[in-house]
Amino acid sequence: MYILGISAYYHDSAACVIKDGEIIAAAQEERFTRKKHDHRFPTNAINFCISYANIKVNDLSYVAFYDKPFLKFERLIETYLTFAPRGLKSFLRAMPLWIKEKLWIKELIKNELGFEGKIIFPEHHESHAASAFFPSPFEEAAFLTIDGVGEWTTTSYGIGQGNKIQIMADIRFPHSLGLLYSAFTYYTGFKVNSGEYKVMGLAPYGEPKYVKLIYDNLIDLKEDGSFKLNMEYFDYCTGLTMTNKKFHKLFGGEPRKPESKLTQKEMDIAASIQAVTEEVMLRMVRHIKKETNMKYLCLAGGVALNCVANGKILKENIFEDIWIQPAAGDAGGALGAALFTWYQYLDNKRTVNNKDKQKGSYLGPEFGNGYIENFLNRNKIPYKKLDDNDIAKVTAELIAKGNVVGWFQGRMEFGPRALGARSILGDARHAEMQKKMNLKIKFRESFRPFAPSVLEEKVSDYFELDRPSPYMLLVASVKKERRTEMTEEQQKLFGIDKLNIVRSDIPAVTHVDYSARIQTVNKDDHPLYYQLLKKFEELTGCSVIVNTSFNVRGEPIVCKPEEAYICFMRTDIDYLIMSNYLLDKKEQPPLKDDIDWRKQFELD
Repeated sequence: MYILGISAYYHDSAACVIKDGEIIAAAQEERFTRKKHDHRFPTNAINFCISYANIKVNDLSYVAFYDKPFLKFERLIETYLTFAPRGLKSFLRAMPLWIKEKLWIKELIKNELGFEGKIIFPEHHESHAASAFFPSPFEEAAFLTIDGVGEWTTTSYGIGQGNKIQIMADIRFPHSLGLLYSAFTYYTGFKVNSGEYKVMGLAPYGEPKYVKLIYDNLIDLKEDGSFKLNMEYFDYCTGLTMTNKKFHKLFGGEPRKPESKLTQKEMDIAASIQAVTEEVMLRMVRHIKKETNMKYLCLAGGVALNCVANGKILKENIFEDIWIQPAAGDAGGALGAALFTWYQYLDNKRTVNNKDKQKGSYLGPEFGNGYIENFLNRNKIPYKKLDDNDIAKVTAELIAKGNVVGWFQGRMEFGPRALGARSILGDARHAEMQKKMNLKIKFRESFRPFAPSVLEEKVSDYFELDRPSPYMLLVASVKKERRTEMTEEQQKLFGIDKLNIVRSDIPAVTHVDYSARIQTVNKDDHPLYYQLLKKFEELTGCSVIVNTSFNVRGEPIVCKPEEAYICFMRTDIDYLIMSNYLLDKKEQPPLKDDIDWRKQFELD
């Protein structure tokens, strides 16, 4: 039996296909349209999933949509009525799209797909909970879902047992930890629904000076992690912005203008909201442990992408282990909706072993040698073809010599993280690597940290972590013996001046607070990427490399070889390896500045 899952119309639209409960394919729409966080109906992602499963639409038994549109519409109407006449402008802007499109999802799916079967609508947080628990390696576990807002729910917890999930309690709109964090994302000058991880990355440069101010004015937090927000300071119920004049007065000025210089104030605000978020999540998790007495915890929802908070939860040993859905945001809702239909709605048996069912999250499109060679030859692009056995060895040698390598192998990742299929790689031992990759390749803010990929069996040699972290969703500290002691002079530095200090023997992946967002690599999930790390270790004695997503700032991660080549040519990446094909930047003819890339490389 095939089930199609869909998420759409908020941000990060996506689709997935499962076959008898097994995840076959999943992808975000943005990867096909090249529009970051694309929220539109995921036509391209659906077409890919159906095509990859080698089926037609009439082979689908069910389609599952990740939330209940009528319930969401009810929340919008009630919110506007509660605050009327304020918010009329926002109301008038939202209504045409709802009345024309968003309310009629059932008809839309039927018309877009030509699907005549049954369509299932789990609630938004049921989809999140299903995406967290059902692919997890646990027979039974507690779950916690936290995001901006679904229909009404913003946070929920409950229990998953066998093939069932049960939500036990929730927090409802407008009280939302996700929207609180987004308000500070907006205030510090970053984009809501995409810049939250920048706030998280900025936090270690600051001091949490505003924590008391936040607790005294914005959030009433209880011992069990439940809370209420003081809505006098926020504008998201009725306005077109997240915060209002009262909020700006409280924090001493207007929001930072996007792209303007970051000051110590933004760093201190980022540190403060991060500290509050961690405290809220820790209280919630302790309460869930007390209420459920479960050994394990599963997490999903956009806030579960806060890997610093996840690391703190793990470190506190409240639960024996935690599992986080790699596509924790709305994209993962598509997967959750499909799995909810298979297990909860259809009551199919669920079996678990020690491994999760996410397949390393390598669930997207792949491109074989034939496709890649055809593209290279057609466009007269110089390359060298490597034997299968040489790919890992040659790449390891290039990285060890200080080169930055674009790495395009196998199936694209599902979720926001590059996990060694669409990655840009570098040497973690090079002190200048972070600066070079940020400014010359990613074209992004210099403060942004990079993640390490490390051999799974060697993770404890480098980091204070005693278990796998395959999806880059846990932050842990670099081991003390690997750290470089700071001079008295260096210790006096604060803010962005901390940036260029060498802090360990893997400086390119050591953040200013000695932390790292870790990806462990095992030979089952991605054998070739594992081989690369092994070869690098043989060459250098180091089991860690830098892994960042294959894209430039403002663009989605590359999907096709054509996009990988364009990204390679527009940046200071030294070499590109796509499947068996090695491209040297020095041999490439220059791109013409005045041409349309898509036309030149015959992109759809």
